[in-house]
Amino acid sequence: MAKTDFSAEIRSLRSTFSAIEDVSDVDQIKADIAVLSEEAGVPNLWDDPAAAQIVTSKLSHRQSELERLTRLRTRIDDLEVLVELAELEDDADTLDEAEKELVSIQKSLADLEIVTLLSGEFDSRGAVVTIRSGAGGVDAADFAEMLLRMYLRWAERRGYKATVMDTSYAEEAGLKSATFEIDAPYAFGTLSVEAGTHRLVRISPFDNQGRRQTSFAAVEVVPLIEQTDTIEIPESEIRVDVFRSSGPGGQSVNTTDSAVRMTHIPTGVVVSMQNEKSQIQNRAAALRVLQSRLLLLKKEQEDAQKKEFAGDVKATWGDQMRSYVLNPYQMVKDLRTEHEVGNTQAVLDGEIDDFIDAGIRWRAGERRPSK
Repeated sequence: MAKTDFSAEIRSLRSTFSAIEDVSDVDQIKADIAVLSEEAGVPNLWDDPAAAQIVTSKLSHRQSELERLTRLRTRIDDLEVLVELAELEDDADTLDEAEKELVSIQKSLADLEIVTLLSGEFDSRGAVVTIRSGAGGVDAADFAEMLLRMYLRWAERRGYKATVMDTSYAEEAGLKSATFEIDAPYAFGTLSVEAGTHRLVRISPFDNQGRRQTSFAAVEVVPLIEQTDTIEIPESEIRVDVFRSSGPGGQSVNTTDSAVRMTHIPTGVVVSMQNEKSQIQNRAAALRVLQSRLLLLKKEQEDAQKKEFAGDVKATWGDQMRSYVLNPYQMVKDLRTEHEVGNTQAVLDGEIDDFIDAGIRWRAGERRPSK
């Protein structure tokens, strides 16, 4: 086994960290913390709880950014001292410890580098994700449920809070659709690369002849709405329908008509909520998601108009972005980035960070102006 060239590796760490610092703009982070700290110290701040929450949240976020950078710099410095002592004393155990720390720092830098690519207007927001079954009948509904489990497991692995807001069960098995919310920094920027059409190829467990079936599911990702967002929807533009919540197989789970279906008449955008206990709670949740979707729609329309003015009408996202093949071979492949994994069960168990990272890097390359 080749001996690690710690000197070269540490130089590489410092070079990468320096580039991340430049992109992150540490001076601006410190300036923002100073301004936000002053705002947070105003005596009557909590007279307006919504505004106070925004200020304290932004302050906490910027402080976390600075702390993460400071901690990484300290870890690189400490690693260099550890290696010097180990080599001076010819201590093999300490060198092994340094090797493990080197790998850990490299992973942390890679994660931080990904965050620096999340520079979109809403990338730092939480996310609302909706999964809908597509072509493929009961297999598609089952696939939608598999994707919901995959994303919830992914959130669990990262320690993110995920809340399922709506589930519409299919008649035989699986889901017609499901909506969940992940309230974590950069959840939208991270998960937005998952938006698109996902394809599953497998021997159908619902086909008594054991034939191979191809089915599809769509994933939609929108940013969480914030108090500062100016998306006001007149009551005249909203139609609200109330119905009874239901579980698998159509079994009633509530004794009252508490579920809400909200339609934005001008755009045709529809949101359903049934997981809260009361109609009032479901209505509030539905309105929040509807605002989020309209906010993203507005942004997409503005971006499309800018592209049209610039003469750039190239589509950057295809209808099908990832294939999950379980038969005749095992492979999950992203059709945009060419990233692929043979361990399909691990992916469906939520190990999708490599796909997400590759997608973020791919998107950054697509956004970069051509020379």
